[in-house]
Amino acid sequence: MPNWFFHLIGRFTSKPSESKNDPQEHVENRPVTAADPILACDKPFKTSRIKQPVEILKQFVPIRNLNDAAIELLQQRTNCYRAGATIFVRGQGNNGKVLYLHKGTLELTPDCESIYQMSADSPLSHLPINSGKVIGATAIAKTDVEIIEVSAELIKLWTEQSKADATHLELIDIDLPKQIEDNVFFADFSRIYRENKLTLPSLPAVALKLKQAMEFEIDIREAAKIIQIDPPIATKLVQIANSPLYSPISPVTNCQEAVTRLGLNATRQLVMGIGLKQMFRCQNEHLLAAMQSLWKNSLYISSLSFILAQESGRVNPEDALLAGLISDIGIIPLLHFAEQHPEHYKNRSELNEAIPVLRAPIGKLVLHTLGFSEELQQIPQHAEDWYYDSGDNLTLIDIIILAKLHSYIGIQHDKELPYINSIPAYTKLNNGKLTPDFSLHILHKARQRIDAAMQILS
Repeated sequence: MPNWFFHLIGRFTSKPSESKNDPQEHVENRPVTAADPILACDKPFKTSRIKQPVEILKQFVPIRNLNDAAIELLQQRTNCYRAGATIFVRGQGNNGKVLYLHKGTLELTPDCESIYQMSADSPLSHLPINSGKVIGATAIAKTDVEIIEVSAELIKLWTEQSKADATHLELIDIDLPKQIEDNVFFADFSRIYRENKLTLPSLPAVALKLKQAMEFEIDIREAAKIIQIDPPIATKLVQIANSPLYSPISPVTNCQEAVTRLGLNATRQLVMGIGLKQMFRCQNEHLLAAMQSLWKNSLYISSLSFILAQESGRVNPEDALLAGLISDIGIIPLLHFAEQHPEHYKNRSELNEAIPVLRAPIGKLVLHTLGFSEELQQIPQHAEDWYYDSGDNLTLIDIIILAKLHSYIGIQHDKELPYINSIPAYTKLNNGKLTPDFSLHILHKARQRIDAAMQILS
């Protein structure tokens, strides 16, 4: 069995190709005309089926995270276009092929009133132009260009590897990556992890009791009786049932009425969500700020996910709410470890370096220990796995990926991220229209509902 932790470490510590150019260069506003979606594509003036060398392909994401043998087996070709050519059109079928810009400059128009340019020497050129089953943006060559086209097998391979990485919870034989082998915090935490001595957070008793009871058939009265064991949770549930998100005609006044309005499944997920908040606590003054920031960000992801699920009509909103809250749950044990073992916590930079590597496997471990469903256990692993493809239909994981990527837009971190219209999850949305800053329009217009969603658990 391959060492899952080593492969995961390799993923998070790979560095993007360096460039001094701005990834969002030459962004301008322009109305998208009605003719855009029905433009005819131009044929390449030259197509080469000679395979690009592995060292060239390993510049690209997610190819560089595969082994050489797997890369050699990928079907590929290189298409050359003249300046002015329409290479592909938003909305056309793509059969899952992954497209990369190898040479030249492209102008891309997604479903919004803005365009952006990508050049082969820009920081985002190592990312796919498109990786979903449907084209997310019309592309026109600004110069002569070369496009490397890789078969859909790439995303399939990547998704299978990602799933394999997420299924293992071994606590032994963990290899440390060379990139952070001198990180004392990482080494000490990993040793405790290997020895199975890690202290993990727990949920309130009422949340666990309700979860266990609902594994069998219980009715609303029995569920309410369990919840009332914890008066603060019962009170919060009544407040949620009376919130604008559930469009109440008349207010509920007790826990049983709240459960009746919300339904048993929604009640279970909301009680779990309410209970999660108590995990985000610590005493250390400096770490407390980090924990509060983590809670606020998790709450935001959760709210975005709730609204996206409501808008899609294909994913249960309360499931999405809970999934958003747990997407970064693996960071909590890291902060608790830093607080409980100050001798291992010398400076914040070492902790920050360790978080991207450890948060997914530790998140999986926490959720596994708490008895969360297998689907929810996958969330920390795939939440920022932009090229993960869950299948033809929109799934809970797709919702979290979209919410996460949307949440990064407009902050400095977005310089390392793909445009949202280029990832597999995007093309599964019913309404993928974007705002001028390339964020999801359906979330932009739902600002008040997002705020309301944040209020129900804050």
